[in-house]
Amino acid sequence: MDRLKFGTISLGCDKNRIDSEIAIGKLNKKYELVNNPKEADIILVNTCGFIESSKQESIDTILEMAKYKKLYNCKVLVVSGCLSQRYKEELLDLMPEIDIMLGVNNYDKLIDSIENFLAKSTRIYHLDYSDNYFQEGERILTTSKSTAYIRIGEGCNNFCTYCVIPKIRGKYRSRKVEDILNEAKVLAESGVVELILVAQDTTMYGIDIYGKKNLNYLLSELSKIEGISWLRLLYCYPEEITDELIQEIADNPKVCKYIDMPIQHISNNILKRMNRRGRKEEIINNIKKMREAIPKLTLRTSIIVGFPNETDEDFNELKEFISYTKFDKLGVFKYSQEEDTPAALMENQISEETKELREKELMLLQQQISSAINDNKIGKVYEVIVENYKKDGLYSGRSYEMSPEIDGEIYFKSNEELTLGQFINVKITESLEYDLIGVVYNESC
Repeated sequence: MDRLKFGTISLGCDKNRIDSEIAIGKLNKKYELVNNPKEADIILVNTCGFIESSKQESIDTILEMAKYKKLYNCKVLVVSGCLSQRYKEELLDLMPEIDIMLGVNNYDKLIDSIENFLAKSTRIYHLDYSDNYFQEGERILTTSKSTAYIRIGEGCNNFCTYCVIPKIRGKYRSRKVEDILNEAKVLAESGVVELILVAQDTTMYGIDIYGKKNLNYLLSELSKIEGISWLRLLYCYPEEITDELIQEIADNPKVCKYIDMPIQHISNNILKRMNRRGRKEEIINNIKKMREAIPKLTLRTSIIVGFPNETDEDFNELKEFISYTKFDKLGVFKYSQEEDTPAALMENQISEETKELREKELMLLQQQISSAINDNKIGKVYEVIVENYKKDGLYSGRSYEMSPEIDGEIYFKSNEELTLGQFINVKITESLEYDLIGVVYNESC
């Protein structure tokens, strides 16, 4: 008898991607993985429920996949992740199309749930939650074979007034160093050369189980693993970046000189309302300290515009800060008024029109900054990880300055056939708004 086929759709952040990869690993032991959901007997939609736009995308995807039960082969529609954890009762009531619903840490029940549904056609849901549980297990990567995200912590204790993550993912908890190292070794043995460390707050790593922030030690231990060439940090809170961490990034050749540091705003008025711990003066001092200590550092940040009571003065202060600081990478997001958050009840909510205008203004400013930064890269040589083959000798890849899917790519031609995942030197010959164009560089050239 042929095995049933399954397909997955993963929405949202890279932490959610890891959950999806664990789910795929479990499903693949019993069923056959297919890339086209039209061929799938079982479809899993791993949802995001962070902000309004992501919630809508998740709902639209569920409804689209529900049609596959009539149009194609789908026999079981499974919905999991943040949206189901956050809105379990509403989804169960309003979406009868869902056959099985799981929360953010119920994937151990996935296979049994599918088998029970196939046998009885009775709707199944598991949405229990534990702050002491970690979603772990064998993964099938959905990234390129040379890059993998690795989760070092789960949950969050920051309680920013705009954010529902603590209510969905629970309190902050770190994974043990040995568990992370064991997973990293398995990934390295499979051909992964770049590990991207993620958590809701990577800089708080270790505080709960070791009594101190221990990210610098974790980086040092990970760098000893044979086969790993790059270690990349995302989601670093600016006020939690220690001198020890800065020194480790500066001194460790395997740690990319790249820090993703979401500041969200710079006006102390807004930072206080957001319940962010850091303040303008501290953020500026930390940026100065990092740039002085880490040569050729690439800084990425994210900004929220239109937070309640954001005045023209607050916005102009933010704009001036961005103009002065010149972040290498910057994302701008409109504030989303999320129910069950303190910010949703604040007075002086900003109109959508104003949010959109402010978002466009900052994006235009950052485009100008990015263009100037990229222009200065012409003539420089970068070590690039080869990620994609296009055609006619054209490849694309990334330097240490680029995180996958969010920071652009480097396009280059090679007369010799290259292997995906290998590192090669590329000389930049042309700059675009976010991407770069180059040629393979040999020192003899």
